Amino acid sequence: MGREGRGRSNLEMKTKIENSLLKALLLDGEMQYGLYEYELVEHIAYWKESLKKDKDDFVFVVTVNNGDVAMLLITNKDELFINEEAREKLKLFWKKNYQTNIKLLLPNMIIDLSNECFALTGAKFID
Repeated sequence: MGREGRGRSNLEMKTKIENSLLKALLLDGEMQYGLYEYELVEHIAYWKESLKKDKDDFVFVVTVNNGDVAMLLITNKDELFINEEAREKLKLFWKKNYQTNIKLLLPNMIIDLSNECFALTGAKFID
């Protein structure tokens, strides 16, 4: 396959990831608990340590696999929120700015996920 073919399939992959994220994060689509268990559970301790080290108030992680999406949100109080509960907690944290913040983060999330990395975001509350 030539470079153009690879570029096209990469663009198709990014488009599929973007569509999956839009559906799950902005259109309140269903998320998959099995994907959370398969890809995210084993990393929770690492992300908790990272959260404390960076002194973030919370961190959230998103993964996409074959169009399915899973999400985990961890607070600095060691609370775990999974999938739809994580999305709802993030909406509470970001109140009026949820849609705007997700749209700002989306391009980097797509890049991370298309490079077979988790989309990881740590955040601090500001007064």
